[in-house]
Amino acid sequence: MPARIDQRLLTPFSNLLVALQALLILTGGAVRLTGSGLGCPTWPECTDGSIAPVATQPEGATHSWIEFGNRLLTFALFFAALAVLILVIRSGRKDLRLLAASQIAGIFGQAILGGITVLTHLNPISVASHFILSIALLAAAISLQVRVQSEIKDFSSAAISARVHLIFGIAVIALGTLVTGSGPHAGDAQAPRLHLKIHTIASIHGAAVAIFIAFTAYLFFTSKSPLTKKWLSLLLVIALFQGLLGIVQYLQGVPQLLVALHLLGSSLTWLATWRVWLSNRYVLSAPQLR
Repeated sequence: MPARIDQRLLTPFSNLLVALQALLILTGGAVRLTGSGLGCPTWPECTDGSIAPVATQPEGATHSWIEFGNRLLTFALFFAALAVLILVIRSGRKDLRLLAASQIAGIFGQAILGGITVLTHLNPISVASHFILSIALLAAAISLQVRVQSEIKDFSSAAISARVHLIFGIAVIALGTLVTGSGPHAGDAQAPRLHLKIHTIASIHGAAVAIFIAFTAYLFFTSKSPLTKKWLSLLLVIALFQGLLGIVQYLQGVPQLLVALHLLGSSLTWLATWRVWLSNRYVLSAPQLR
């Protein structure tokens, strides 16, 4: 009976884990867009001698609390990941232990990368690495969420087209970090920038997005799996909106609100892309207690 209770609790807690991983990405974007990246200028403390912001901080109270709030969310995420790991162990789901443990390890990795980012004064490579790790942890959390609700009966041999689609999705995100690292929203006015021509790297990113959308449409019309087609259709809608938003924000001089929406779209695009991959990778059945 306790194992069954833990199995039932895994569903809401795995959903919470996915939501918090996505929220961490969005709040990280808010830190950058509000210029609060060095609101807490040291690490692991917010300022010398204090974990929390202090009234006399020269960086300004608002920026300090925005950055500190993002740090606090990491603690909430850690406790959610710890709860999931405990529930996985108690429920007897040995197939989920590695995924659950990877969340704990990844969060510690995020804390270290976050510290490096602050101590290097928002070096764009550190910032990009921080974001890429967040994307990887979101993917792992989604995999855990899917496998909690339906056990893997078999691993299917994903077609080459599915692998290429996933690689294109990763490439689009990676190129997006280069655009961000070259653009105006660095998280702080004094932060270093990548020495790339913004027009060139944005054009390359845009071309990659166009190819990704076209390939997604191709897979939608050729796929035989109803589940895969469902996620491909959702991905097409999100990616088309994301591409249009990217064009508009570039023409408008990348205003903060549109950049924030673009970051949200990026997270949703990745979520749908990963679900497409999972639908090609796993043959799922109803979960069984072990």
